[in-house]
Amino acid sequence: MGDVVRVFFDGEAEVAVKGLWRRLSAAGVPTPSDQRPHLTLAAASAIPQRTRGELRDELGMLAMPSLWLRTLGTFTSTESVLMLGAVVDGELLAVHSTVHDVLAGKVKNPSAYYLPGSWLPHCVLAQGCSDAEVVTGFTALHPVEPIRADVAEIAIVNTRTGEAEVLL
Repeated sequence: MGDVVRVFFDGEAEVAVKGLWRRLSAAGVPTPSDQRPHLTLAAASAIPQRTRGELRDELGMLAMPSLWLRTLGTFTSTESVLMLGAVVDGELLAVHSTVHDVLAGKVKNPSAYYLPGSWLPHCVLAQGCSDAEVVTGFTALHPVEPIRADVAEIAIVNTRTGEAEVLL
């Protein structure tokens, strides 16, 4: 995609998600174990440097909510995804809305998946799954215990290089 705005979790939540990834891997389901667990707020082909500064300033004025990752689910975009959905509340929507208010009209090719009204806040547990792997993943994880995740940082990550610029 290019540049993504990601929320990274505190250490305890990160360990809990990685534990779910290990359970999926043991069941033969592909996991994104080469990444840190995260929730994506926005994506575009490029986020200009000046806009990054504006985003940093706006995020610095907000109180960051705790996230509750609790809904085991799946969706298909270009490939099947097994995910842990976040509980949507006013605080999370305020952060998401602020990010998109800053980015509006300033980024190239924003991804429609992350725009307000389309966004499904989630942490990816497995991606590129076959139908059988989705079923195997559900079997391996259900019932899943909710994970309370505090925001450790918010960063813009270049998906091509993996380079991250911490905003908060």
